[in-house]
Amino acid sequence: MQKLTLSHSLQQKLSPQQIQFIKLLQVPTSELEARIEEELEINPALEEGEADEGPTESIDHLDDNEESDSPNIEDYLHDDYTGYKMSGDGVGRDLDDDKEYPISIGNTLHDQLLTQLGFLKLDHRQNTIGKQLLGSIDSDGYLRRELSAIANDLAFSLGMETDEEELAALLEKIQNFEPPGIAARSLQECLLLQLKRRNLDDSVILKAHDIIKYCFKEFSKKHYDKIEHKLDISSEELKNAIGIITKLNPKPGGAGEEDAKIQFLIPDFILKNHNGELELSLNTRNAPELKISRSYSEMLNAYDKSKKKDKKLRETVSFIKQKLDAAKWFIDAIVQRQATLLNTMQSIIDLQFDYFQDGDESKLKPMILKDIADRIGMDVSTISRVVSSKSIQTDFGIYPLKYFFSEGISTDSGEDVSSREVKKKLRAFIDAEPKSKPLSDEKLEHLLNQEGYNIARRTVAKYREQLDIPVARLRKEL
Repeated sequence: MQKLTLSHSLQQKLSPQQIQFIKLLQVPTSELEARIEEELEINPALEEGEADEGPTESIDHLDDNEESDSPNIEDYLHDDYTGYKMSGDGVGRDLDDDKEYPISIGNTLHDQLLTQLGFLKLDHRQNTIGKQLLGSIDSDGYLRRELSAIANDLAFSLGMETDEEELAALLEKIQNFEPPGIAARSLQECLLLQLKRRNLDDSVILKAHDIIKYCFKEFSKKHYDKIEHKLDISSEELKNAIGIITKLNPKPGGAGEEDAKIQFLIPDFILKNHNGELELSLNTRNAPELKISRSYSEMLNAYDKSKKKDKKLRETVSFIKQKLDAAKWFIDAIVQRQATLLNTMQSIIDLQFDYFQDGDESKLKPMILKDIADRIGMDVSTISRVVSSKSIQTDFGIYPLKYFFSEGISTDSGEDVSSREVKKKLRAFIDAEPKSKPLSDEKLEHLLNQEGYNIARRTVAKYREQLDIPVARLRKEL
């Protein structure tokens, strides 16, 4: 038997305007122009340029049953909505603020491989299979998909039946392409492919080949004594062979990036130091001024002077109002985005003022997202969205905003220092360690404690991993 029950629940839902603001908040400056262009294309009531000046006519004498659905034109033509661009420009900006910072990358790796595939003079079927294999190669040059999965792709997408044997035969040809090691299915295979192109009659290269082929597990764990015993080679022979292996490229796909298209790094904020006075501005080169379309607003005036019983006209006016509202919401969201970005970045600068004077990393103070959220009265999730994918140009370099956040570590004097300072000291200890006998995490903990940092071994291990530094055994060199 079914029972009817009543329950109360409290739910918080975001309005479309809030959702739009949150999405815009996450967009970095480098992508903002594209987002604005997209909005300009889909909303004819939104235009690029400065606001038109002059008197506007309000609709304030409509029938009672229509008044709630009819807007005031002045709501859509107020000049406040076009001032957002100048609000972040700062004072005294020079032309250097609009610099684009090129990152070299010509032809992509995939383009290079396709060119080489054409040299094989394959028939149509083999060429199709070859292209499928090339398309499955990752950006670092590895083929991580199983051949059976690639065979299924060909069957489902192109209706072409093949098997792993046919794929493997063609893959073997592709693995002879440049750069050496391309299309390998594992690091071991990648290194072997490169060594096979060397002169295996050379005893040193042959030993390097045997180490990778027969002792790869021991090699990856740096169990050199086990390799010497297993292959019956001397320490000198092992050292020479390891010297060959360490010069191989573990990521052959990286070679294809040298000639790629030019990309540009565009900072979101620009900070200038004028004799100790810090001046913050938004890099707004990709945020064109926006305004509400006057022609769309004037259509509402026409509504006031026309027959209000016309159904088609009412539908048209409803559409116009929807577009005008969307345009106004979008401009409001841009205004709010710029203000939130500036408030957040200014709070970061205030807390890290000493650091921003000269870029001395030791002056960075412990700071977490909640510190900024409490300071400007916003939610931590909002600050997280601002920090994500954003960067600032300073007189001493361009830094991601995440760089300035770190947890605190207490010292013997009772002060809190940034974990970044501790990491810097940790890296210095590791850089200075004897390579034949690297320092363990316990020894690193002891050294840091001697420096006055109250830190546990597990924290040392965490910081070491965050610095992408392997454990002591894997740092050992012959």
